[in-house]
Amino acid sequence: KKQKEKPPFMLVITPESLHLLLSYKESKKYFKHLRYIVVDEWHELLSSKRGVQTELAIATLRNLVPQLIVWGISATIGNLEEAKSVLLHKEDGVVIRSRIKKKIELETILPPEFSELSWRGHYGAKMAENILESINEANTTLIFTNTRAQCEVWYQNILEASPEMAGLIALHHGSLSKEIRTWVEEALRDGTLKAVVCTSSLDLGVDFPAVDSVIQIGGAKGIARFVQRAGRSGHHPGGVSKIKFVPTHALEIIEGAAMRDAIKQEDLEERSPIVLAFDVLAQFIVTLSLTGNYSPGEVKAIILQTHAFHMISEDEWQWTFNYVMDGSSSLKNYEEYKKVSLKDGKLFVASRRISSRHRMHIGTIVSDNMLQVKYQKGGHIGSIEELFVSKLKPGDSFVFTGRMLEFIRVREMQVQVKRSKKKKGLVVTYQGGRLPLSSRLGEHIRAQLQPSRAAGQPERRYLKSLFDMQSQRSVLPNENQLLFEFVKTREGYHLFCFPFEGKFVHEAMASLLAYRISLLLPITFSMASSDYGFELLSSQDWDPEVILDSDLLSADHLFTDLNASLNASEFAMRKFRDIAAIAGLVFQGYPGAQKKARHMQASGQLLFKVFAEHEPENLLYRQAYTETFEEAVQEERLRRCLDDIAKKEVLMMNCEKPSPFSFPILGDRLRSSLSSEKFEARIKRMIQQYSE
Repeated sequence: KKQKEKPPFMLVITPESLHLLLSYKESKKYFKHLRYIVVDEWHELLSSKRGVQTELAIATLRNLVPQLIVWGISATIGNLEEAKSVLLHKEDGVVIRSRIKKKIELETILPPEFSELSWRGHYGAKMAENILESINEANTTLIFTNTRAQCEVWYQNILEASPEMAGLIALHHGSLSKEIRTWVEEALRDGTLKAVVCTSSLDLGVDFPAVDSVIQIGGAKGIARFVQRAGRSGHHPGGVSKIKFVPTHALEIIEGAAMRDAIKQEDLEERSPIVLAFDVLAQFIVTLSLTGNYSPGEVKAIILQTHAFHMISEDEWQWTFNYVMDGSSSLKNYEEYKKVSLKDGKLFVASRRISSRHRMHIGTIVSDNMLQVKYQKGGHIGSIEELFVSKLKPGDSFVFTGRMLEFIRVREMQVQVKRSKKKKGLVVTYQGGRLPLSSRLGEHIRAQLQPSRAAGQPERRYLKSLFDMQSQRSVLPNENQLLFEFVKTREGYHLFCFPFEGKFVHEAMASLLAYRISLLLPITFSMASSDYGFELLSSQDWDPEVILDSDLLSADHLFTDLNASLNASEFAMRKFRDIAAIAGLVFQGYPGAQKKARHMQASGQLLFKVFAEHEPENLLYRQAYTETFEEAVQEERLRRCLDDIAKKEVLMMNCEKPSPFSFPILGDRLRSSLSSEKFEARIKRMIQQYSE
């Protein structure tokens, strides 16, 4: 309120808060002296709906202040010119590059014995001693993990390996309370911590001079992400960024060599901008309508000045406008969906209830319902997902914020806990968050399989025995070959394929291939996948040459076949929940009293089914399918992969035993099967069985 009455000289703000300020009638007066907008880490926003929000906010502010100057800052993006044109859109702009090349030193931490590293490690816990050695050598170390669960586990691993580290290490991730995260950040800034185990919560924005070393646990899955994390150390002019890579399983070691090669070539991934996000557009129209300052024509003129909507058709604009005015055609009889009215040529929101609800949920981040975790007698320590809590019984212990906690009860959307004396407990898990291997990194990994390309790389020398075994049992494919392996075991008939295109693409590719094979012969498959390849397993014998003879790897009819093989409507229905929340179709609840996730999902499913039956032309309904194929299935990436395969030599190898390339995929399938035997014991037995 004070800032609204007396604007500051400079405002550090998020896209969500900026849209909130733009929703007030006084916004024209508030921003009339604005001269500059600086968008930091633009690459992180570019390929998300928050980027669309940023574009819309800039276009609105340009409308208020035509002489506005916009800057974008990014150090880790492959498509810099496109990023500039999206941010500035049709404005003359320049790219300013630093002439100083940042030096990055990468070392892969390798155990003394190859056998010490699991073929399918999940957390890489065997490397704790190696990591402790690296921590002790440095002043302050950031230890990056890819998931919050992995972060919690590694914090415990380090403390168990070195109890004297208590008080010298901390953890940091997005589900911890703001107070805990702030304390950790201040301790890092003061240099009082020896190490912090963290997730992407420390990727961006915050610089800590005391940090002189970074450790990455497991593959970062992307070159730009790895470089970004490396840059947390030596973050000063002339400083050297030092990062150590800790593989969590044997085959992942090759990612260290691939990453070194990619960094040397400065080969970073591109970020694709989002276009025609109608849920964000609907929210934005309501936001500007709250001011009472804009006519429909003025709003349309603003959105046409963005990359996201400059290609919107008249029909699409009219549909979205009618949606916020009257609800869609199948909802027009319900007053709650009529958000905006027109008076004297200006858009406005008459209902105070709609106004307050809208401002409360401006934004595009829709997460699964989070419940606050509080001590029975004490303060707030963080948040965990409702789904995880639903599986707990009173007395169960779980690890959270680096502490062993005992679950007592859920009361008023709060999880009440107390300290547990148990030494073992469940690790808090979260939905989503899987990071697939990027195509660019996959290309570098394929290149590292060739001895001529990888000469002198320590990782390649270390893996000599692995590649020798791969060559003996199958073959090492070159960059112009796609490898299939067909092998019979006691489990059945396995077909492995290794495109190195990331788990999402491989999941879709496995379903697509299984579906197309099933059209030619009666057969049932179970499927497994990893970032390196996928497996089709059947109990009956069959001839894999049918894949080549019938051209089953073709990109023709891809959309139709994916739709049939993946049950796309189920994926789209889940995606629609988020779209409905952003577009204001589903109310998410008041602060501290959010609707339960299952209630929001049920509301979203009901609307999805109504649109499917009565209004299939609904743009929000269609957007759910578009996002499903773009994000969950990654159709465009799969199409490029299939187009590349058409130019490659396909190797169909009949193997007597599974090859080393297939071991991680076999391990993933073992993890998903029900057994009373420990996972590590099952992996060890599998490797012994297939290594003889």
